[in-house]
Amino acid sequence: MFMSHGGNKTKKEIHKSATSGTVYAFGFLGAAIYFISTATGFWMGVLGFLKAIVWPVFLVYEAFKHFGM
Repeated sequence: MFMSHGGNKTKKEIHKSATSGTVYAFGFLGAAIYFISTATGFWMGVLGFLKAIVWPVFLVYEAFKHFGM
């Protein structure tokens, strides 16, 4: 249940969104470490960093493709 007072977020509302941010942060760190460690040069490392930022897009796309959506 979300509670707001005058447009301000309450502590309960902020706490609920913190979990997804933590999961994304761990996923980002893992992806960044993987992509950067397998890079063969500087620009491939930069590309790996950018891929780590958008890894959920690839995950959802492949899931939709797998389930025929």
